[in-house]
Amino acid sequence: MPDLDLLGTFLEIYRLGSITSAAASLGVSQPSVSERLARLEAQLGASLFESSSRGVAPTATADRLAARIADPIDRLRQATADPDAPLTGTVRIGGASDVIASRVIPALAPLTLGGISFEFTLGLAQPLIDSLAHGRLDLVIASIRPAHPEVRYRGLVDEEFVLVGAPTLAAGIDQERLRSDPAEALRRMPLVAYDSELSIVRRYWRSQFGSRPANAVSIIVPDLRGILAAVVAGAGISALPRYLADPALAAGQLEILHRPIESTINTLHLAVPARVPPTPATNAVVARLLEKAREWDSL
Repeated sequence: MPDLDLLGTFLEIYRLGSITSAAASLGVSQPSVSERLARLEAQLGASLFESSSRGVAPTATADRLAARIADPIDRLRQATADPDAPLTGTVRIGGASDVIASRVIPALAPLTLGGISFEFTLGLAQPLIDSLAHGRLDLVIASIRPAHPEVRYRGLVDEEFVLVGAPTLAAGIDQERLRSDPAEALRRMPLVAYDSELSIVRRYWRSQFGSRPANAVSIIVPDLRGILAAVVAGAGISALPRYLADPALAAGQLEILHRPIESTINTLHLAVPARVPPTPATNAVVARLLEKAREWDSL
């Protein structure tokens, strides 16, 4: 049976996706980590990792081993840890660039003072959740919840979306038609979209108007801050989270084009591995995000 030192080293490599990062986290040399991994693979008679452009990728054997040993090793570490010792380790987080930049990084930055470091991967939710399921990320912030046996979700915050446009475009909308047939009144307005599927504005149109938008698309940019900039510049209209649109609304750079009886709500979720228990550092990150989300929800 492999000793705990080898298994603990394996788990660190598995979670960080890098022998170099595991060595730094464990406070030992890279050759020492490589030697421990080689000994473990020899004892098991199987390869645990393959080289990748970002470090190492776990094999199916590694996935099965991590699922079996993660919880016992984490419990042992917690039982023997100094309760007054600072939290350390690297937490790998995935999410959309706008959410990470505007909300997640400001919320988590204070944790770096206590010894936690972060690696962020930016992109669309589905590929990031796939990476989470394969052990390449520790946490994903996503606005979708695709079913996956290796992933579980927890609600983080509900965001109200508002349909906005620059005053110059708003002035061209027939207000009487907007009240009686808003989709038709807005049809001539070009859209600024997050992606080719119109994922955000499509959700707004379907929840408020019962149909997919038939408008032309002027700009596609997968960043809500980019959408905001384009709408302020008069390139089109779009649906944006209220927290992001509010400063431009207050400055008179944008106007709300449609005021529904019931707001369109988008929920951000925390996605975490279902079978591999989180590290103490990841638990601290989750707790911090949930705490800050209560402030976001009250804005």
